[in-house]
Amino acid sequence: MMRLKQTIFVTAVGALLLLVVAFRQPQQTLGDAPAGAQHGRPTIRLISNPDPAPNFKLADVEGQPISPADFRGKVVLLTFWATWCGPCRAEVPDLIALQERYKDRLQIIALSVDDGPADSVKQFVKAKHINYRVAVAPDELQDKFGGVHGLPTVFLLDTSGRMVQRHVGLRDPALYDLEIRALLGLPVDAQVEAVEDTGQIFLANARRATEFPGLDLTALNPDQKKAVIRKLNEENCTCGCGMTLAECRINDAKCGVSLARSKKVLQAAAGGNPGAAAAPR
Repeated sequence: MMRLKQTIFVTAVGALLLLVVAFRQPQQTLGDAPAGAQHGRPTIRLISNPDPAPNFKLADVEGQPISPADFRGKVVLLTFWATWCGPCRAEVPDLIALQERYKDRLQIIALSVDDGPADSVKQFVKAKHINYRVAVAPDELQDKFGGVHGLPTVFLLDTSGRMVQRHVGLRDPALYDLEIRALLGLPVDAQVEAVEDTGQIFLANARRATEFPGLDLTALNPDQKKAVIRKLNEENCTCGCGMTLAECRINDAKCGVSLARSKKVLQAAAGGNPGAAAAPR
């Protein structure tokens, strides 16, 4: 699991955790509507064209088999986490409360990316009185979900096992509660919007995207735009993320490596005009 730790920059964890907890907002997340409310109500977004979650079979920390396919008919909240991750530890009580609140209608699956032995994760589970299923995730499972580039990373699955939302980082449990209720068909005091996944939830769907952070494709004709999008989905970013340029731009808008390389692709398509590479501010 060392490669995950190398991609996550953690500094001053204690102070950072206090700030994150203080400012976590239920509407600010990948794939959600911008912070704010519609007519005084929060807005949540769920994917209208969801893909089935990658299937897997693992043994949990108690040695019992576990697979998302075992929980059809329930909402599944699947979180990648680690015992050394401050924000992950902070949300444990919230997840315990959610599992208790929705009991047989929700299944939380926590996939640990800890480097140490599984027994240390098991001891953590016992010490925290965790009431949901916990297993250790191999690297190849992280790859199946498009790579895990921040902790915690939560995937929300509907009752048919399809991925309808992804969240990276600590979130207000009120957000999870709203989404779970919406997926269960329960009354929800929120505006629910259905949106197409263009890579925000499942990075493999970046091929559907027609817009990318930091790039302005409006000056291109249709053929040029098509060529740029194809190139962004064919070339790999060299920042070490293991993603295509398109995926990296969507996943990490602050990545200077993918931005610089993507601008070169755009400039080439625009006939070398540098002014066509940058998105207007």
